[in-house]
Amino acid sequence: MTPPWLHIVGIGEDGMDGLTPATRAVVEAAEVIVGGDRHHTLSANPGAERIAWPSPFDAMIDTLVALKDRRVVVLVTGDPLWFSVGARIGRAIPPQEIVYHPQLSAFQLAAARMGWSLADVETLTVHGRPVEQMIAFIQPDQKLIVLTTGAETPGQIAKFLSERGFGGSHLTVLAAMGGAREERFDGTAADWAHEVPAFNTLCIDCVAAPDAALLPRVPGLADDLFQSDGTMTKQEVRAATVAKLMPMRGALLWDIGTGCGSVAIEWMRAARYARAIGIEPRADRRAMAAENALALGAPKLELIDGTVPAALDGLEAPDAVFIGGGLSRATFEAVWAAVRPLGRVVANAVTLESEAELIALHREFGGDLVKLQTHRAEPVGRLTGWRPSMPVTQWSLIKR
Repeated sequence: MTPPWLHIVGIGEDGMDGLTPATRAVVEAAEVIVGGDRHHTLSANPGAERIAWPSPFDAMIDTLVALKDRRVVVLVTGDPLWFSVGARIGRAIPPQEIVYHPQLSAFQLAAARMGWSLADVETLTVHGRPVEQMIAFIQPDQKLIVLTTGAETPGQIAKFLSERGFGGSHLTVLAAMGGAREERFDGTAADWAHEVPAFNTLCIDCVAAPDAALLPRVPGLADDLFQSDGTMTKQEVRAATVAKLMPMRGALLWDIGTGCGSVAIEWMRAARYARAIGIEPRADRRAMAAENALALGAPKLELIDGTVPAALDGLEAPDAVFIGGGLSRATFEAVWAAVRPLGRVVANAVTLESEAELIALHREFGGDLVKLQTHRAEPVGRLTGWRPSMPVTQWSLIKR
């Protein structure tokens, strides 16, 4: 077994003084130190070769592996395994070859400054990621700590909050925590106007106005939250559909016939890091799906122009598949061959022809076959009556 040769060291604004004696000795003995400009400034070891983060960043692993015969230290901010590059390195280099040296994370420092229990806080990062993904976490009375992308990020998030009826939310930006230059900026989302340092952490105490948009992460968002041409999977059926798809952390969904993206977006909102690929042949619907994804906090929704089953070739194997359009035996067979073990497949049908296809497939492959229909109370003259929606036949099964 190869002994550890790579040390990944978390360092804070207090530099070498904040390290334990053992970790400080590791940095001082390093032959090569890899990190950002800020990390190099904070660390002392005049004899070490200094290497900046490679560009493109994906070249980092090759850079590190080429240094394997030397004493190598990678400097990161705070905890190397909490929204940090240590996790990326650990997926490429065997863990027994790495020693991690954690420092207090920005989340821990920010929670201490705010007097918040981390157990009661959602911790997020938008550093190097779409800022819109934090929208899914905007909830009444929710506390958020967000690692930001730069000086402009707090203002962008303040705008998201205000647009959704959370303009009274309390925002605190903390910069250079633990160092001599530590700064704090306070305000509300509605009146946020501070100019803040680029490297900062944002704390949000969400406050909802009486007319605030309620966007729970459980499936079943109101239909009027989506741009649509009317062909979308409606709220109650969508909730049942996503429940059968079973969103899980990091899992991938194929949404076939994605339309305005409602099912894929609800899937991505329901579990951390859930991913989705939407296959939709109409450009106007793909455009609506992309706008809905941005507005509702699922900016990483991937959209593909194509028809099934041909468009499925070469895609990453999914953990779940929703067939909302393009149903055929050929499509199901392609899906069933591709989906991972324990993968879930859900198909909805509203026409007699599609229902007949589902009944035939259910007879052969098993699973659950149900019929869903909702009735809404609507005016009937001066009185009120029930208006039925079109019934939906839903087939679902798990690959075992």
